[in-house]
Amino acid sequence: MSARTIQDQVIACKTFVQQAAAHADANASAGPRRRAPMLSTKSKRGYSPRATEDQYFEAVEASSPPVIRVDAANLQRISRQLETIEKRQGPRIAFKAKGTILLLNLFDIVAVQAEGNYVSLQYRPHPYLVHESLSSIANKLKPYGFIRIHRSVVVNISAVEEIQPLPTGEYRLRVRGGMEYLVTRTYKHNLRDLAQLWIGTEWLCG
Repeated sequence: MSARTIQDQVIACKTFVQQAAAHADANASAGPRRRAPMLSTKSKRGYSPRATEDQYFEAVEASSPPVIRVDAANLQRISRQLETIEKRQGPRIAFKAKGTILLLNLFDIVAVQAEGNYVSLQYRPHPYLVHESLSSIANKLKPYGFIRIHRSVVVNISAVEEIQPLPTGEYRLRVRGGMEYLVTRTYKHNLRDLAQLWIGTEWLCG
């Protein structure tokens, strides 16, 4: 299973959890519903005056779907578990650093920046330097949801939280954790990969 597929499934589950939580809050705040009385239009013969002898009509309340009571605390716990599953099942990157081989979750790498003959993996809580070219690592990370936005920067699309257009025709990205990166016009077409659906954003990548 690809990293993108795992991320999409986890996002879908989180969305369901959030919607269920909102539904549970709405149900909790609503008072008890009174069932409408059942009405009949039967005549004294047992039939409606406008009905045939084989027909009669009754106005009944449509049955409501069952309400599932969900505890908000349990929903939050499920959401945290989904994040843990995403990190555990997601791909990892292995590289040599100070005589050892480190294994990092790609989900926790928000960006990769070129620094001379090295690249800096922007990983929480601190970055790591890897002796490799940005072009090489960009090609390796592309199948895992990383896009190039600058000649010296590659970002994790799952970490991008905000896009701001600039008067120069460039864009500014804000990623998870608050860091910001510039998207040059050369690479702005890659922004289309940030989401599967765009609504009301015709200006993007125009």
